[in-house]
Amino acid sequence: MAPAAATSLVAVSKGHGDERIVPVLEAGHRIFGENRVQEAKAKWPSLRERFPDVELRLIGPLQTNKVRDALDLFDVIETLDRSRLADALKAEIDKRGSGRTTRMFVEVNTGEEAQKAGVAPKDVAGFVAHCRDELKLPVTGLMSIPPVNEEPALHFALLKKLAAECRLASLSMGMSADFETAIRFGATHVRVGTAIFGARTV
Repeated sequence: MAPAAATSLVAVSKGHGDERIVPVLEAGHRIFGENRVQEAKAKWPSLRERFPDVELRLIGPLQTNKVRDALDLFDVIETLDRSRLADALKAEIDKRGSGRTTRMFVEVNTGEEAQKAGVAPKDVAGFVAHCRDELKLPVTGLMSIPPVNEEPALHFALLKKLAAECRLASLSMGMSADFETAIRFGATHVRVGTAIFGARTV
């Protein structure tokens, strides 16, 4: 496996307030990830007034009743994981007409863990085709979180293979504990929180 031409760092700011986020912004970082729509809605509009060039990514689960807010807030939704959510996103985008585009990643449950969201590996090609080709959603990549008790490299290799089969260029994989491995396997985005911000405050 080879690294991507470039890998972007997504600073995971969930659970952190302005006192920790602002120094990272002032240092020049601009790509951030949040897990919850409501938390992001409470803190990022005011931060974006000061730092308008921020790219905000939703990396946690998205409920269908939060689709409107998510499309208002986020530049990228990394957790497209079911047909009902795809349909809700399509309906809201169609209602808005042309304008700002929120890119989307399909979340893949590479370990097929019952407690985790995400599309099973065997269903990825069909789901991507449905979202991208039928619904015309701007799907540009895949995302995964490997099982905690398994070798992450196996899951990163699988995600890269699935992305290639679907002709998707972006791979969001790897977190604080395993981002170096993810980069070796071609991650275009790694999601790092604790190593940047320390332990969460809430």
